[in-house]
Amino acid sequence: MDLTRPPRLVWLASRLLLAPRRGLVVRRPDEPLPVVRIPRALQRRQEQRQGGRSPQRLVLARPGPLLISARRPELNQPARLTLGRWESAPLASRGWKNRRSRRDHFSIERAQHEAPALRNLSSKSSFADLGLEPRVLRALQEAAPEVVRPTTVQSSTIPSLLRGCHILCAAETGSGKTLGYLLPLVQRLLGQPNLDSHSLPAPRGLVLVPSRELAEQVRAVAQPLGSSLGLQVRELGGGHGMSRIRMQLSKQPPVDVLVATPGALWKALKSQLISLKQLSYLVLDEADTLLDESFLELMDYILEKSYIAEGPADLKDPFNPKAQLVLVGATFPEGVGQLLSKVASPDSLTTITSSKLHCIMPHVRQTFMRLKGAEKVTELVQILKQHDKAYRTGPSGTVLVFCNSSSTVNWLGYILDDHKIQHLRLQGQMPASMRAGIFQCFQKGSRDILLCTDIASRGLDSSHVDLVVNYDFPLTLQDYIHRAGRVGRVGSEVPGTVISFVTHPWDVSLVQKIELAARRRRSLPGLGSSVREPLPQQI
Repeated sequence: MDLTRPPRLVWLASRLLLAPRRGLVVRRPDEPLPVVRIPRALQRRQEQRQGGRSPQRLVLARPGPLLISARRPELNQPARLTLGRWESAPLASRGWKNRRSRRDHFSIERAQHEAPALRNLSSKSSFADLGLEPRVLRALQEAAPEVVRPTTVQSSTIPSLLRGCHILCAAETGSGKTLGYLLPLVQRLLGQPNLDSHSLPAPRGLVLVPSRELAEQVRAVAQPLGSSLGLQVRELGGGHGMSRIRMQLSKQPPVDVLVATPGALWKALKSQLISLKQLSYLVLDEADTLLDESFLELMDYILEKSYIAEGPADLKDPFNPKAQLVLVGATFPEGVGQLLSKVASPDSLTTITSSKLHCIMPHVRQTFMRLKGAEKVTELVQILKQHDKAYRTGPSGTVLVFCNSSSTVNWLGYILDDHKIQHLRLQGQMPASMRAGIFQCFQKGSRDILLCTDIASRGLDSSHVDLVVNYDFPLTLQDYIHRAGRVGRVGSEVPGTVISFVTHPWDVSLVQKIELAARRRRSLPGLGSSVREPLPQQI
């Protein structure tokens, strides 16, 4: 047994070594080796264990200014690149509905330094070339000596109004629309006799606005013009009782131009404290708001009491006055055309639209930050403290902080009080006596921070504001346009910046539409209404 064991062991060993194993395929030397694919999730897990990061993709972009700058450089878009209408875009906000996108951000950079309303203006252009009378030009020089040349909106609007046309002016915020309708208004009233009714106050010019703050502002612009020309300008704001309205209308001499909110004017008409029979000039400022459901019943009653001219020929009889109609706004969303048909026939309206209507303002930097709700207060306090340091060390403007509700304005105000940050608050649930003058105090510089709702987003002149913070992201794209329009206005001495906190999934949906429109340099979706159809005049 001992002599036969070694040969048998050698035989078994040679058989195991030389025989092919079960399932093992023998390959030729020239055949490629099999490829083993590792799942991407397993790779990330291994990288996290090792504490390293995967190498970033190589960004093949030409050096130069950017249109979109993102936290991830591969999502940047150079300013010289414009995406086609149907070309897919690598959105920086594409994955923002996922919780892991927290702290991500991107910015729409400034593509130009001046407002679109001031571009391509000739240095020789003047208000005298638009057909304004010398005495109106002198009144303008006394009331606003800083206004030297007309903007593109004013150059297109004023001549048409002086010819007696009904006008629909749709142009971006801060483009000078207020002076565009006030100058023809005062010139028209100067050329007509004042027919004294001997019974009720009967204004010859009426400007309707949606808020008391905007009424105060329009009156502040119109009153210096009127006083130089012997015209009485008064304001009729809401939020007060009938005794206050009666006192405002009973002042002597009688009013020539009335700036009013629909609610206050409706009360005055119902109580027979005022008459619109002598009306020869009717302006609906922020017309899209005045014609929506919240004001529609009041506006129907007011328009029934107004005598709107069928055409320019009806305006020539000074003893049988008819009203020339002016509709002004910065946003005219889809569906507003049906509301406009209730005011005047589309054929009678001369439509003047801006080339930047419903577009992202190219001269304002706009940053979007993806945050959790609990992080917004900390981020806001940090932004305001940094702005305060810049305000103390160099020239800087003021700050508007927008919230979606009055309760958020009040609550956030208490937080800022705890951090010793001085500010003002403005929201719709405040009593009229408390709201009066708050925005004027902000404009005069008593405080450099204003917490507010959307009542401060429409029409108000904020040329001194250089930063808008959307603490709550706006609910619609048109609200975003109006909020962002508080900076970068004509006459602003400081560059404008908008910072928006993005929290909810519905916020992300709006941000993606804004980013896509910016990358394609197109107007925002859902706002391309029918205002361009009748007699378009691009400016």
